Amino acid sequence: HFVAAGSTGGTISGTGRYLKEMNSDVRVVLGDPVGSIFTEYFRSGTLSKPGAFLVEGVGKGSIPGAMNFDLIDQVIPVSDQDAFDTCFMLSRKEGICAGGSSGLNLFASLELARSLDEDATIVTVFPDLGVKYLSKVYNSEWLVENGFDAPAEVDILTEASLRTAEAEAEADANDSGAESLPSSATDLSGPSSLPECQIHADLADSPLPKVDAYHYRDLVGDTPLVDLSHLVDNTRCRVRVLAKCEFFNPGYSIKDRIVQNILNKAEAAGRLRKGMIVVAASSGNTGASTAMMCAMRGYKCIITTSPKCSKEKMDAIRAYGAQLLVSPSGAKEGEPSHYMEMARLLALENPNLYFDMDQYETQSNPEGHYLTLGPEIWEQTTGSITHFVAAGSTGGTISGTGRYLKEMNSDVRVVLGDPVGSIFTEYFRSGTLSKPGAFLVEGVGKGSIPGRHEL
Repeated sequence: HFVAAGSTGGTISGTGRYLKEMNSDVRVVLGDPVGSIFTEYFRSGTLSKPGAFLVEGVGKGSIPGAMNFDLIDQVIPVSDQDAFDTCFMLSRKEGICAGGSSGLNLFASLELARSLDEDATIVTVFPDLGVKYLSKVYNSEWLVENGFDAPAEVDILTEASLRTAEAEAEADANDSGAESLPSSATDLSGPSSLPECQIHADLADSPLPKVDAYHYRDLVGDTPLVDLSHLVDNTRCRVRVLAKCEFFNPGYSIKDRIVQNILNKAEAAGRLRKGMIVVAASSGNTGASTAMMCAMRGYKCIITTSPKCSKEKMDAIRAYGAQLLVSPSGAKEGEPSHYMEMARLLALENPNLYFDMDQYETQSNPEGHYLTLGPEIWEQTTGSITHFVAAGSTGGTISGTGRYLKEMNSDVRVVLGDPVGSIFTEYFRSGTLSKPGAFLVEGVGKGSIPGRHEL
């Protein structure tokens, strides 16, 4: 079965045609928003009056010429509420933040799966990213304003929630015989984990035919290298500039690499267990990646950040079901109200309940890049890289990647891009800690030297 919604009809008609040419038994199923005229036209051949619906990019009030109804075997109507609820289920249970049409397609697929009496392989499509819909589909106020039910606001720090979490964590600790947790993730030990894409275990063990399908979390890394050499202004020599597009990671940022490594090692060492609450201080991207991966793994999650964090990042963190705490404007590093201290102090309250990601101090941060980003760059450039350029905040990216590349070739130059106002530049030049200035570029630069920034 191939399941997809339609608007122009291009996706379902073109894909359905190919699949039926390959196997005429393939069933093509149209997911259609309630209010679109496609459902009634398929059933009766008549043009009904279109109704209102808010899922974007699917359904229609007229029949496009590209929509081939002769290829469609079944139509499943889907309400806006069901589509949006499925989006939230995807983001908060699977860590997949997808658009409203993706929620519609998955709901139709699950409805179809429930109705079948024989083995089947159903394929649908997730057309676009949920980050395009943070002000709508993933915004509770917008949902309520438009008459939809919205997910309850996440508040992990209520007394009842904490009691439940403590009971789960204690039970899991007793079952596993694990010792009490340290107050931070700084001294994490355990086997290094190099993520690899693997066939989904459930599918690999299934009597159904083999398919090329993966866990979403296993898609971290292997990002493309893009050639931007045409932007170089240098007539003295030939210089190639290549950019590793880390926004191709599942959480749309480079931070997926370190979050995966930190969580993998913590779980392997028994320092992160079922029922525990993951806490992360972040300027935004690590917070979004942590929220995403906690959703995938079933952990509750609290992210602390500063007011400088963009609204889009804040909304993405909430979309994954994490609780977001924002420090007061003007809070200085080292003060209890600063977002980095907020996370540290919260984790110290109960080390057996809270797991601190501690991205600024844990060796698992640069190690995540040493194990993945460095080797990928080396292989993609066939060892021809001469310079690696990156900004730094925790220092994980430039330290871990730079270390790997220098081990492969000691002549590789590692270059730090630093925002004016950050203290890294002066510290590199003179070894002194200057007074930090103001800058608005997010996620890079710092007013202190993190323990894992190997200047």
